[in-house]
Amino acid sequence: MSWFDGLLKPIMVVVAAIMVWFHQLLSNLGLDPDGGAAWALSIVGLVIVIRILLIPLFFKQIKASRGMQMLAPEMQAIQKKYKGKSDPASREAMSRETMELYRKHGTNPFASCLPILLQSPIFFALFRVLSSLPALADGTYAGGDNIGPLTQELASSAESATIFGAPLSGTFMQAGDNWHIRVVTIVLIVAMSATTFLTQRQLTMKNMPPAALQGPMAQQQKVLLYVLPLIFAFSGVNFPIGVLIYWTTTNLWSMGQQFYTIRRMPAPGSEAEKALLERKARKAAAHGTIPEADGAAPRAVIVEDAPRSGQRQQPKRKDRNKPRPAGAGGAAGSATGSSSGSSSSGSSSPTGPDDDGPDVSASSSKTPTKPKK
Repeated sequence: MSWFDGLLKPIMVVVAAIMVWFHQLLSNLGLDPDGGAAWALSIVGLVIVIRILLIPLFFKQIKASRGMQMLAPEMQAIQKKYKGKSDPASREAMSRETMELYRKHGTNPFASCLPILLQSPIFFALFRVLSSLPALADGTYAGGDNIGPLTQELASSAESATIFGAPLSGTFMQAGDNWHIRVVTIVLIVAMSATTFLTQRQLTMKNMPPAALQGPMAQQQKVLLYVLPLIFAFSGVNFPIGVLIYWTTTNLWSMGQQFYTIRRMPAPGSEAEKALLERKARKAAAHGTIPEADGAAPRAVIVEDAPRSGQRQQPKRKDRNKPRPAGAGGAAGSATGSSSGSSSSGSSSPTGPDDDGPDVSASSSKTPTKPKK
């Protein structure tokens, strides 16, 4: 056993234990214990367990990626500020301002890589487990006669299991005359590369604001968008078929998880957020409601009955029914009100009975008093 296997031994035992547990479960459900379906689905079960355990880190990755998108304009401003300056003081100042920017937004470029970094040991452990199946089945494995619960008998069962005629431990470079291995490997490599590309494209193109799609950082992400699938395509010829199944299943899980997260919690200003607002608007229009901009509950639209045709509702004053103060002015006002009412058919007065101003007609109708002697 090499030193690399020694370092991965604990993770290899965990990976083998999860595969054996799912294999027993699927066998109890009626699948052939020595068939390729039972062992291939055991690898799928391994992916499900690992990805469920990584869900908290996935949300941290989404938060970190969103933070990197939001600080992209400020990052471009710092890069523009120190463009062309290569002296140690300028580089130190640029590094200090960059770290302060990361601290302000609570993110860093490495946080978005945590799920991939943590999956790497599992990936290599599964690679070593599947590569060790022939030696373990023959009894020539340097690490002993078992890998945790994966005994020599179970290793022989996994080694003899095939998918469309290709064993799980088969690789494209070591296929020999077995064309089944070559065909299955090519199909899985294409599936792995395509799902890697679609997953990265979904994250970068649909969940980024326009400002984050410009600048050196965006250009690097675009390069990785096309380079990573090619790297997996060229390196996939050395991967066992079981590892290709694991990686393709992982990509499908990531794609679905990202689709749900981007659809429900898109980044501000991104195309996904515009699509979310459009869906909310259509749903609100279908239910006769107005969506709130702040995410509150929608308000019902109350449509008042239209007035009958030919009739106009006159405004009413609140003080119409209030009793007017009694006195001489009130009596005079009532007297002049009757006289002005008879002449209102011919002309209109600038002050009506509802006005609050002084009654001019009432004051003019008073009889003059006799001068004192």
